[in-house]
Amino acid sequence: METVESIESFDEMDLSDEILQGIYGNGFERPSAIQKRAIVPFIKGYDIIAQSQSGTGKTGTFSIATLGRINPDQPQVQAIIVSPTRELTDQTCSVISVLGKAMDGLKIKRAIGGTRVQDDIDEIRTVRPQIIVGTPGRLMDLIYRNAISTESIHTFVLDEADEMLSQGFQEQIQDIFRQMPRNVTCGLFSATLAPEILAVTEEFMRKPIKILVKQEQLTLEGIKQFYVDVDQDDYKTDTIVDIYRALEVTQAIVYVNTQRRCARVAEQLAQEGFPVCCVHAGMNQELRQQTLKQFRDGSARLLITTNVLARGIDIQQIKLVINYDLPGDIANYLHRIGRSGRYGRKGVAINLITGRDHHDLKALENYYHTSIEELPGNFSEMI
Repeated sequence: METVESIESFDEMDLSDEILQGIYGNGFERPSAIQKRAIVPFIKGYDIIAQSQSGTGKTGTFSIATLGRINPDQPQVQAIIVSPTRELTDQTCSVISVLGKAMDGLKIKRAIGGTRVQDDIDEIRTVRPQIIVGTPGRLMDLIYRNAISTESIHTFVLDEADEMLSQGFQEQIQDIFRQMPRNVTCGLFSATLAPEILAVTEEFMRKPIKILVKQEQLTLEGIKQFYVDVDQDDYKTDTIVDIYRALEVTQAIVYVNTQRRCARVAEQLAQEGFPVCCVHAGMNQELRQQTLKQFRDGSARLLITTNVLARGIDIQQIKLVINYDLPGDIANYLHRIGRSGRYGRKGVAINLITGRDHHDLKALENYYHTSIEELPGNFSEMI
């Protein structure tokens, strides 16, 4: 398959009426660029490597394509979707459930750490889901315990594939894949895919169709990027207060680099009278979910978090992202600022820096072929 046809509407994708009902019933009107090119070949059984900017509909792409490959009358596991975090697992389950709501007999199972393995085993045997979405460790555990039968699995998806195939997850992913049938169809989806990651895929993908965005095209359109030189680290919290009060935004996400910093910044902003919450990997799953719910329903206006929420989480109303700290990994900058401006919406990213950060800021500009301007004094009129 030399070229990938761009299909301009969902109606032309030969999707079932039930899937189309889920798509249009939930506000999707036209497919995004990645959806136009990736959904149909993946449904047809071609392996896919799809790289597209944050917020451009990757979750929708593999969710629709997976549903298009599922037989809801067959109560066996047919698709495995692997996500790097519990939050992304929850979100993917939610998207698939919404899009597949009209498919009678469709069952979806979430499988994450921090819960009793036996509960998952019992649910899989009772519910008999066709789609299981989970984190690598729990999925591997369930496969080794024979709770997940792999003989009927025909679809295998890696979400945020660059992270999944990094040193931390690579061995687990390869172990999971070795349990899949030889003819399984693979889809890898991510905003960034380094050459060394693509090399790893060669051992378990069959002549995949590569739908890639050139590096210089990865800067997020519609997101204005600025920096503020705050001189000293201690001035960053006051700067956030000034920025938030000057802008007419309802909510914002603030990214920091450590769990300790996350709690401290949240406490400082709470003392300033802001409805604030924080989420980091050191919190238990139940508390993280409760906190995200508070933010989604608007009872908290500022969410302070680490990179645990940098990837994939879509909170519709976010227009402002503040990097309290520049990310240690340059690729995470794209994932962080992608929380605003999701799927073509406008957004603003503001980076708080001190003197020692100028070199890293320049590195970001060079890497993404973009320009990050100093925040002007009249920024409230510009944004």
